[in-house]
Amino acid sequence: MTKVTFRIMCLLLFAASVTTLDSCKAKKVIAQPVYPGMKEVITPCSDAEFRSDATFFRATGTASSQDQSTCKRKALLDANTNLATSINNTIKAVTERYTSERQIAKASEFEEKFEQMVRDVVSQQLSGVVTACSKMFTKDDGLYYSYIAVEMAKDDLMNNISSGVSKNQKLQLDYDRMKFEKIFNEEMGKLSKEQ
Repeated sequence: MTKVTFRIMCLLLFAASVTTLDSCKAKKVIAQPVYPGMKEVITPCSDAEFRSDATFFRATGTASSQDQSTCKRKALLDANTNLATSINNTIKAVTERYTSERQIAKASEFEEKFEQMVRDVVSQQLSGVVTACSKMFTKDDGLYYSYIAVEMAKDDLMNNISSGVSKNQKLQLDYDRMKFEKIFNEEMGKLSKEQ
């Protein structure tokens, strides 16, 4: 093989390898916004740590007002309302499952009385709710913006429900605390997965 043929082969081999390497380069992807013209808003006090889980009911509230204390009260009211709604929905699901699994004779009567008793317990307990996060902002427009997260321990609620049942003889007849608590814990587990 002559020197010229050898050099031509080397050049061809070099050109083929450069072409191959160039085609293996990762293509640069230009990031496109998911929703053109829109920006995500990050809300204070709404991270994962402020969502309900297996041990705590949690809820958030927001408000705006020209008065700082009014703004905070409105956000707290919003958070407490959301918390009460979450608790009532969970208790309703627990009660329905409990009555169907226990095959209680007058199931609808039991459910109605039990849910009313729980609403009373929740109303009393909302005064003892713990504020897990509270942030206040103001803008140039003169308004205050308040963000609040509140929480209530599941065990505290469960103990107060049991205490409420023990004061009602009709409910006490059909109440099996261990069975109710088992279903309650399962529903709390579902709640934490949903969020």
